[in-house]
Amino acid sequence: METKLYRAMTALLWLALPLTGLQYWSVWNQLPARMATHFAASGQPNGWMTRQVSLVFVMGLTAILLATFSWALSRVRKPDILAWSLLVMSCVILGALFNLNAAVLNYNIYGSPLNFIPGISVICVAAVAVTAIALMTQRGPQLPNHPDLVQAEEVHDSLLWALIFGALTAFVLTILIRIQLLGLRLAMALPALLIFGGAALAWSGFHYRFTSHGVEIRTLGFRLRSIPLHSIESYGVEPWSVLGGYGIRGIGNSRAYVWCNSGVRIRLVDGDVFLGHRDPEKIVKDLDLITENQKAREHTRSESE
Repeated sequence: METKLYRAMTALLWLALPLTGLQYWSVWNQLPARMATHFAASGQPNGWMTRQVSLVFVMGLTAILLATFSWALSRVRKPDILAWSLLVMSCVILGALFNLNAAVLNYNIYGSPLNFIPGISVICVAAVAVTAIALMTQRGPQLPNHPDLVQAEEVHDSLLWALIFGALTAFVLTILIRIQLLGLRLAMALPALLIFGGAALAWSGFHYRFTSHGVEIRTLGFRLRSIPLHSIESYGVEPWSVLGGYGIRGIGNSRAYVWCNSGVRIRLVDGDVFLGHRDPEKIVKDLDLITENQKAREHTRSESE
C-alpha cells in the first residue's frame, strides 16, 4: 500500500507541467511581447525574452526537472523516510519554481517587485534537511566497537573530488562576498556549507572497518552504516556507473559509498550496499577474511557441542 501511494505521488508531480502551461495561458493576452525574464540579485531585470520563448523555456526546464525527479524516485523498490523526504523536496523545488514564475509574470504585467529570496531559502533548508536524513537513516545496528575486534581496515577517498568541491566552495564564497542583500547572503550560505561538507567528505574518505561482527563504514568520525555479518548473503566486484553519481548514494534499501568507478556490492537479506574502492579485490579479501573466520568459529562451536 505504501509503495503504491509513493508511486502515485511521484506520478502526480507531472501535474506541474500542465499547471505551468495554464499559468501562462490565463494571462497570455496581458503579457508584453518582450518579457523581463532574468533578474539581478537586487531584483532589477537584466535579461529579456519573447513571451513564446519564455513559455518554451519554463516548460522545458520543468520537464527536465520532472524527468530527473521521476528517474531518481522510480529507483526505489521499498520507500523509506529518505525516499519520502526526496519526494517532498521534489515538490518543494517544483513549487518554488512555480511561485518564481508567477512572480516573473506579475512583474511583467503589474510591475510587482520580485523577491526570490524566500524560494531559494526554502530549497536550501530542504536540501540541508534531506542531507541530514540521508546521514541518519539506514545506519544499521551499532556493532561492538573494540580495537581487538578489527581484522582489516580500508580507506576510500578522492583528492580530485575534494579539490573540485573546494574550488566550488571558494566560488560560492566569492559570490557571497559580493551580494549586498543580507537575506540572500544567508540563503546562499547554506549551499556553500553543503559544498564544503562534500569537500571534507571526499578528503576524509570512507573508512571501512572489517570486524568479527561485520563491517562498519565511517567518515569524519561519524558512523554512516554498520553491516552485521549474519545479514550478508553474498558479495562481488562490480563496476560503478558515472550516472550513479559519487559520494553517499542510494535511497530505499540500497546505499552506495563511492568516489570512483569500481567497488564491491554486498547483497544483504534486506537490500544491498556498494563499497567503492580503486582496488576492489582488497575489499573482497577482507570480506573473505571475516566470513571465513566466522565459519571457523561456528565449526569449532559445533564440534565442542
